[in-house]
Amino acid sequence: MLLNTITYVLVGIGLFFNLMAGVGLLRFPDFYTRLHAGTKCTTFGSIFLIGAVVLQGIAAWVQGGWGASDSTLVFRGLIALAAILITNPTGAHAIARAGHRSGVKPVQAMVDDLEGADPGD
Repeated sequence: MLLNTITYVLVGIGLFFNLMAGVGLLRFPDFYTRLHAGTKCTTFGSIFLIGAVVLQGIAAWVQGGWGASDSTLVFRGLIALAAILITNPTGAHAIARAGHRSGVKPVQAMVDDLEGADPGD
């Protein structure tokens, strides 16, 4: 009972952050802030959603031993979590760097500390 409640809380938190990512993509004014919302919130939301899946797999193991689907679910969930934690920030950095190199400017009075930086650095 307690594990199900914790799972529901984790799913709710994950869905909230993924929803906020969608709202941020629609509401933020420029490329860089939209990129930030789209990657940071989805990464955080995915951590909680995958955590709920792994928790349910472990709960099934505790209650009755590993079934083939339970162990596979936990293993694949942890691999997916590792992949998301590596690829999401790396991809966001590459996209932001490409945007900066191609001359995409932030909107309004945001300060760009790299204004005079050489794009070859």
